[in-house]
Amino acid sequence: MMKKILALFAAFSLLAMCSTAFAAKSKIVNGIDANFPPFAYIDKTGKPSGFDVEAMDWIANDIGVEVCHQPIEWDGIITALLTKKIDIIASGMSATAERAKKVNFTIPYWIIKQVMVTKKGSPLTIEDILNGKKVIGVQQGTTEAKWLKAEAEKNGWNYELRYYSSSPLSVEDVLNGRIDAAAMDDAPAHDAASKKDVQIVGTFGMHEEDFAYAVRKDNPELLEKVNTSLAKLMASPKWDELIKKYELNK
Repeated sequence: MMKKILALFAAFSLLAMCSTAFAAKSKIVNGIDANFPPFAYIDKTGKPSGFDVEAMDWIANDIGVEVCHQPIEWDGIITALLTKKIDIIASGMSATAERAKKVNFTIPYWIIKQVMVTKKGSPLTIEDILNGKKVIGVQQGTTEAKWLKAEAEKNGWNYELRYYSSSPLSVEDVLNGRIDAAAMDDAPAHDAASKKDVQIVGTFGMHEEDFAYAVRKDNPELLEKVNTSLAKLMASPKWDELIKKYELNK
């Protein structure tokens, strides 16, 4: 209970800081998924951290603005962008055609795969999970959630989908036996497997996706600046340092 109270306090503190930042033209607000390691999360001290957080810090410094990282529920993060509660989403977002109808994406910066995670030692295969009346956990509002729902209806797969506000919460339910498997991006899956008694079973049929940052369509100036700076960052030694620090090349 105390951890939840501290987490809420940290979130409200960040909200207050970002509300102040939003009022100033020299500052931008980045919406993040606060529980999506290694790309974005709140660390033990209550501060935003992760690959995308540090990358956005570098980019903001390069274009001459300050950035505040605001935790937002993932299922509503695009709405937050469109209603100008935030200015950018730099937090492990797949640049899909459907999302591109609402927002503009930067150049892609990472390729992601979707995988299934089970408890370590589980004999379940991908075939078992998709066709064996299993319970699969998935984060609400993600591309894998939409894909699994559509493919179940299309192919007659008989698994049950259970929705979570974050991938790590679904991993916890894999560990305690409430669900059989969890579907998620491979980077957070590797992060979970390195820290907890879970294993990656493999991919389950989705195509690889590009991660990119999202901005409003009415803000082409910010898009151009971020694109230029992101390309500069990706060509610099700092990019390799971030990849190594957050162990993305697994």
